[in-house]
Amino acid sequence: MKTALITGICGQDGVYLADLLVEQNYRLIGAVRDPASAEKELPCALLDKVELVDWDMRSQATMIGALTKHSPDEIYNFAAFTSGEGMFEDAPAIGDINGVAISRMLDAIRKVDPAIRFCQASSSEMFGEATESPQHEETPFKPRSPYGAATLYAHNMVSIYRRNYNLFACSAILFNHESKRRGLGFVTRKITHEVAKIKLGLASELSLGNLEARRDWGFAGDYVLAMWKALQQPQADDYVISTGTTHSVRELCEIAFTHVGLNYENHVKEDANAFRPGERFELVGDSSKARSILDWAPSRGFRELITDMVDADIEALTSTVKK
Repeated sequence: MKTALITGICGQDGVYLADLLVEQNYRLIGAVRDPASAEKELPCALLDKVELVDWDMRSQATMIGALTKHSPDEIYNFAAFTSGEGMFEDAPAIGDINGVAISRMLDAIRKVDPAIRFCQASSSEMFGEATESPQHEETPFKPRSPYGAATLYAHNMVSIYRRNYNLFACSAILFNHESKRRGLGFVTRKITHEVAKIKLGLASELSLGNLEARRDWGFAGDYVLAMWKALQQPQADDYVISTGTTHSVRELCEIAFTHVGLNYENHVKEDANAFRPGERFELVGDSSKARSILDWAPSRGFRELITDMVDADIEALTSTVKK
C-alpha cells in the first residue's frame, strides 16, 4: 500500500485527489494547519479514510517531522492562496505560501527521503501576459499578479530540485478547472450559484465583468488524475493540463440559465468597473504532451460541467431553504 501526503486536502482539488487515491488503495495523510477544523470541512465519506496531521507551510521543522513520522511515497501540494478574486491580495503572504514554502517542502524531502515523489499544483497564471497562444511547456512565462509570480517561483524551484538534487519533482501547469466544489470567488461558481438563487426566487440579478472574456475551463477531477499519472511515470517532468478549448463568460451564462429554463439576458448585468485589461494572446493550453506521455484526456465537456454545477447548487440551496 502506497502512502500519499496531500496538502490543501479540504479544497476542491484535494478532495478529488483523495477520492481518486482511495480507489487506488492508498493510505492518505492530510497535512493541514488545524486538524480539528479540517475534520469539519472534509466530506463525511473521507473522514475515516484520511489521517489528518499538523502541517505549517511556514515551518520546515513541522514538514520534516511529518515526513519522518509518516514516510509518504508521494506528496501532492495544493496548499496555497487561491487565484480568482484573491490574486492581488496580500502579496507578501502569497509570495511566502505559494512560492517560498514550496522550496521548504522540496528541501524537507531532500533531507528526509529523496525517494519521495512530489507534484506541485502549478497554474496557467504564470503565463499571464502570454506571448503566444496556445501555451505549452516551453512558452515563456510573464506573470501579471503576485499569485502568478509566486507560482512561477515555485515552478522554478521544482525544476531546480529535480535537476540539481535528482528529486522526482513535477509541476502540473493547471489551466482553469472547475466543479461543484469550486469556491464562490471564481466566476464559474459565482454564476452557477447565482443562477440557482435566481431559479429559486432568492435573487433576480447577476452582475459580471466582460462577458466576452474567454478561458480554457475543464473538470477538476480530470486534472488531479493527470497529476497522479505524472507521479507514476519513470521520469519526472512538467505538464500543461488543459482542454485546449476556450469558452466565453457569455456562453457560460447562456448554458447555465438555459439549463433552468431562463434567459440570461433578463438577469445578467455587465459591470464595466469589473472589466479586466484585454489580453493580446488568449490563455488556452496545449496539453498534447500530457495526452501523449500520460495517456490523459479530459472526460467531461464544458456544457456537462456547467449544468452539473448548476444542479449541485440548486440542490444545496434547496436543502438550506428547507432547514
